[in-house]
Amino acid sequence: MKWLESYPREVKVFLVASLINSAGSSLMWPLVSMYVFDELNRSMGDAGIAILVQSLGGIFGQVLGGALYHRIGAKKLIVGSLAMNALGLLTLPFTSGHWVAFVIMMGFIGFFNVVSVPAIQAFVGFRFADRRGELFNIIYVANNIGVALGTGLSGVLADLSYQLSFVMNGVTSAVFAGFFWSYLSRVDREEGEVHLSKSVRKREESSAGLLFRDTRLYLFVGLGSLFLWFGNSIWNTGVSPFIIEQGLPKTMYGLLWTLNGILIFAAQPIIFWIKRLYARHASAQMTWAGGFYLVAYIIMLGTQNYAGMIFAMVLATLGEMLIAPAVPAFLSDHGGRGAPFYIGLVGGIGAAGRVLGPYIMGRLYDFGGLPPALWLAIGVAVLSILFFVLHSWLNRSRHDLDVFEAATKVDTPSS
Repeated sequence: MKWLESYPREVKVFLVASLINSAGSSLMWPLVSMYVFDELNRSMGDAGIAILVQSLGGIFGQVLGGALYHRIGAKKLIVGSLAMNALGLLTLPFTSGHWVAFVIMMGFIGFFNVVSVPAIQAFVGFRFADRRGELFNIIYVANNIGVALGTGLSGVLADLSYQLSFVMNGVTSAVFAGFFWSYLSRVDREEGEVHLSKSVRKREESSAGLLFRDTRLYLFVGLGSLFLWFGNSIWNTGVSPFIIEQGLPKTMYGLLWTLNGILIFAAQPIIFWIKRLYARHASAQMTWAGGFYLVAYIIMLGTQNYAGMIFAMVLATLGEMLIAPAVPAFLSDHGGRGAPFYIGLVGGIGAAGRVLGPYIMGRLYDFGGLPPALWLAIGVAVLSILFFVLHSWLNRSRHDLDVFEAATKVDTPSS
């Protein structure tokens, strides 16, 4: 991958550290339901409660992480949240005999696991402003390679010990905290405490109330993300039980996510082609993402077989690849000094869709099987597209500037 050679060494080290951290994080989450049901001898309803509490913690973590970026500084926020997350994970095995303590700790971990996310994205956007779009995409790919590695190892570790997966997750979070402590300490010594790169025009420090007023910047992209991730829950609360009810091997559900992981890396040239010809600015990429998800759900509804699900997963993955780096890139480009706040706020709004989706989709599936759940997924995909189109229209003057700046640069594929 010769394209990576053009980046400084610190970017390459950061990518490796991100990959290791995402691999560690993915060791735990596929096993939570199994752990609650198998090890703690609780019901699947209890497992759902634990995951819900963790998800709610994540929503608050996203919003607070963005709001605190300029108040306490990138170093304290990133290193502190990663260290607290590591502490929670290493403590989790000791709560196995106390259900309430386990649920509280899941919320604690869910909160601190994502507090650092908007801070890291904002720091990358500020420090590498001239190539932030490319870098967000590369980090996204590296993280998904880590997820593929972690989920592959999770089953092996579970056979040995559930607690071992928690400990390994905690260790990787601690290592990531150590990396950022060393890296940001060096940056502080060499350049002073860095929040914004010199190429970003600084705004005066704004209160949260003032930042909230710029609704055209964040509100509609947040609502579009909410409905997009709401519909995406069809894979867990629609497709997975459908595969089981059809008598297909459970491994066939895992293969869909294996395909997802492969495509995120292998289909980068397709995404580059789409961006170059049809979606040159971030808001257009969000709208295209919603379109890919919509067509995927329509295909699943029309076929309702495994072959259709494979094709739908290809399209949904292309949508994921478009939107995941586009949202932080847009907010970093246009949020100015408030970018960390907006990244956290939009992340929190989108995460609400991940919380509500599984429950509502699951209830629909219980009522009538896969079709009603897919009809809902189609409906919310349409809503997400409408909100992304509205967002794009309201920010059209910003897009004209983005396209002009892109035209002055030499196009470089992100894969």
